[in-house]
Amino acid sequence: MQNKLFVVTVASEKGGVGKTTIATNLAVYLKALREDLPVTIASFDNHFSIDNMFAISRSGKGSVAGLLSSKVPHRQVRLGEYGVQYFPSERSLPPLRGKVEKLGAQLAASDLEGVLVLDTRPILDDYTISALLAADLVLVPVKDRASLVNAGALRQARETRGLPAEQFWLVPSLIDGRLRIQGEVGMDEYLRYNAGERNYQVFAGHISKSPKVEGLASGFSSRIPAVITHARGTQVHRQFRVLAEFVLRQFEQGGATRAERVRVAQLCKDAAPGVLSRLQPECPVCQAASHGEAGELYLHLRSRRRGFVHQECFNRLLADSDLETLLEDTGLLVLDVTGSGLNGGPGSCQLSLFDPSGAELLSEQVNQAGRKLLDPFLTQVTGLEAAEMVREIVLLTLSRDAPVAFLSGVGRERYRGLRKLVLRTFTEQTV
Repeated sequence: MQNKLFVVTVASEKGGVGKTTIATNLAVYLKALREDLPVTIASFDNHFSIDNMFAISRSGKGSVAGLLSSKVPHRQVRLGEYGVQYFPSERSLPPLRGKVEKLGAQLAASDLEGVLVLDTRPILDDYTISALLAADLVLVPVKDRASLVNAGALRQARETRGLPAEQFWLVPSLIDGRLRIQGEVGMDEYLRYNAGERNYQVFAGHISKSPKVEGLASGFSSRIPAVITHARGTQVHRQFRVLAEFVLRQFEQGGATRAERVRVAQLCKDAAPGVLSRLQPECPVCQAASHGEAGELYLHLRSRRRGFVHQECFNRLLADSDLETLLEDTGLLVLDVTGSGLNGGPGSCQLSLFDPSGAELLSEQVNQAGRKLLDPFLTQVTGLEAAEMVREIVLLTLSRDAPVAFLSGVGRERYRGLRKLVLRTFTEQTV
């Protein structure tokens, strides 16, 4: 489990949908199903439900604020009830001032392991956006049409930064099986149909409305008990187990991805947080993990998505190109793609090679044979199908250095300077 952290963000822009109940009990059920798995929970909200469920002792230093500071995260965490670790909550947190990528970078560089569950505020502020961007899996509780509509803003916050849609899931919550819309359609069925119309992924199960579960947080004691210990006779007990099993499957599938991000973060500790948050962990040609110690760096200008291409994959992409003989040189390769989405035609792709001074060495249009190799690559890099592309520009480094060197320090400054020179020249030629 070394260097392997999987972040689950539970978010909703609408209150009263069971968000915190799902976050807290999910952490408990994850630990119950996998006792060897480190499970940690934190909340950016100030209702202290996390503390009231998990705190064993009120003494000790550290809090959730440590996740967004220069402090070492594992020193801020405490062992809590049910074997779940937790970050104590704060009454108020300092403003992030737009630095929404910082949390993801902090977590990628930390030594936290296992699963981290993040409970968010019922508002789309900088803290909620930070948790959405840091997530390997986003769970959005929805109980009615209003909460379903509000999910769109959460999805958009991730989509505008090029994050994978397959990590975003709706969870029908507080479902009353007795309720029928117009006397016929159950709420679970209604939500699934409307979510499908909006192209959402929906968790196969749901969390039922239960007076007994709702009463757990309404007693005379400040302590909030878990469903697993105080509501085992309810449907919700079984439903939380199913939800936890779903999350564990996602963890097993996505843990390697997080491990690669951690490895890259360790290689470039002074990289800008926004760079790491948009870094794709797989080679866009072969889909295998690519950690940046060999190969080339790519950057899609519009989405700012970037990642590494294995050297052999890069060479294979340009095997039929006149540029192949020049690939031993250093500089920058520009792919200017006009997709079919612009005019409905076949589109075009131009390759232009620039030297380290920003001077153009060679330019050529890619033929149909070359497009068969480049088109799947471009779809992976941009996140767009050919029909969705309008004008896409992708940059690829040509260097004898490890591509990870261009993400931080002197290498990053050198890369930025060359990029500005090339784009200025390239724009003048293509206007």
